[in-house]
Amino acid sequence: MQLLIKAENLVKRYARRNRGGAQEELRALDGVSFEVFAGTTLAVVGESGSGKSTLALCLACLEEATSGSIWFGGKDICKIAEKERREIRPQIQLIFQDPANSLNPRWEAIGILTEPLILQGRISREEMKERAYSLLERVGLSAEIAERLPGELSGGQRQRLAIARALALEPKVLVLDEALSALDCSVQAQIANVLLELQSALGMTCVFITHDLGMAAHLADEIVVMGGGRIVEQGRVEEVLREPREQITRRLVAAVPRLARAPMAPIGR
Repeated sequence: MQLLIKAENLVKRYARRNRGGAQEELRALDGVSFEVFAGTTLAVVGESGSGKSTLALCLACLEEATSGSIWFGGKDICKIAEKERREIRPQIQLIFQDPANSLNPRWEAIGILTEPLILQGRISREEMKERAYSLLERVGLSAEIAERLPGELSGGQRQRLAIARALALEPKVLVLDEALSALDCSVQAQIANVLLELQSALGMTCVFITHDLGMAAHLADEIVVMGGGRIVEQGRVEEVLREPREQITRRLVAAVPRLARAPMAPIGR
């Protein structure tokens, strides 16, 4: 199995002022290391403030790590020049929690899907249009959606459109930052099935960032649990759920009734 992403001792620090006005340091990521293999899904799970979204931004080359490495395609993307990062960004596409904030409200769906293709300038306008309609079909949207504005779509349709746009440049990795959390349960299940179908059909590699351990268990091959900017537990899905060692993991399991009913090892710390 091909190793696609390897993070080593990743640190991200922010400077901020406390209530007294003094400057202090916030460590959003504090020595994070993990691996992602091609064609698999890694779930990064944690409570609010655990560092999950900062990790997503670093993986997508939208934030620079303070130190450490992210290896992708034989390069440490933390240490390359901005010009090289621009070449890598299309290969690692980030999908946000609220697609309404990432989709241009003035553009019809067809324009949203062809924009990244126009910027790349590698195929003809006719080929762009054909790919756009193919992408709509791929994520379970009808062709008539092409002429609609994002505001005319439901939340689930907008998120499918966001996924389709992310796929337009044929990336190697999708990073989904709480991409299902704003949707109701039935729509979450539908979008989750779309992701599973994409992985099966395209061999897609995903980093699925969420606070929902139940959805992570449904989608992922391996789970990383974060707390306070650190990885506190990681492993195969069944191993982490069967014997969660850390209190943070146990709280996340307890928040999902069907997982909480499964027997767990006694708390040892």
